[in-house]
Amino acid sequence: MLFAFSIAPAGTAGDSVSGAVADAVRVVRESGLPNETTSMFTTIEAETWDEGMAVVKRAVEAVQAHAPRVSLVLKADIRPGYSGQLTSKVERVEAALEDG
Repeated sequence: MLFAFSIAPAGTAGDSVSGAVADAVRVVRESGLPNETTSMFTTIEAETWDEGMAVVKRAVEAVQAHAPRVSLVLKADIRPGYSGQLTSKVERVEAALEDG
């Protein structure tokens, strides 16, 4: 299962959210799950719904330590029996691009 999510603090002074986001990403990396962070989302790959959502919850809690309000955007690809999709989905697209 893939979980792509974005967590942002709200109701804080200043424009920068990098410290709060870094704390969320730290939670993800410490989870040990395969993950990727881009400029807009962090994606994790988990074996189960509960495992993935537990990491998302801990990441939200890390951001809550910075702000009175938190925004979460979440997208999940629920496909039991498949693993390694964090990289293989991208590899299939790249292969299709090479084929023209």
